[in-house]
Amino acid sequence: MITLHRQRGITLVTALILLVLLTLVALTSFNLGKSNLQVVTNMQRRDEATAAAREVIEETISNTRFFVTPDDILANPCEGPNQRCIDTNGDGKTDVKVAITPRPKCVMAPVIMNSALDLAKREDAECSMGSGQSFGVAGAVDGSSACADTVWEVTAVGTDTDSGAQVKVTQGVAVRVARDDVANNCPSS
Repeated sequence: MITLHRQRGITLVTALILLVLLTLVALTSFNLGKSNLQVVTNMQRRDEATAAAREVIEETISNTRFFVTPDDILANPCEGPNQRCIDTNGDGKTDVKVAITPRPKCVMAPVIMNSALDLAKREDAECSMGSGQSFGVAGAVDGSSACADTVWEVTAVGTDTDSGAQVKVTQGVAVRVARDDVANNCPSS
């Protein structure tokens, strides 16, 4: 016959083993939840930095300063030229710093020919220059207008101030500019 005294010891050991297993399951689920929270936080900060960088790029390409003075684009920079500090959560503290770096780059700038202009359009009429050559020295008038269709590459680097996470956003933009601006800021053309 089996005594009750011996059965009580096995029950205690079994209960302790189950308690340890439940504790391990609880700790594992807590750690998994914490890891998921960190992943979500990192994604949120990355998205905020990306949105801030895109906002600064839109501000940049919405004015003429980026092709007239590419080293001083932003109207009220923070901590140096071509930098913007952005508060994403409204607490009055800088959350993301965005820098336009490197300076906007002119990728190509073909000069518009007078023959390609539609003089009925105001934008084209402003570019019209001279008239066609019917006599004189060949090549004296090359048929070029006063404007060029430029393609610029603008890059913004957004840095989250709390985590140090960085994103780089590059956008191209086509802009019609005066040939003088091309000569000054598009040396490769």
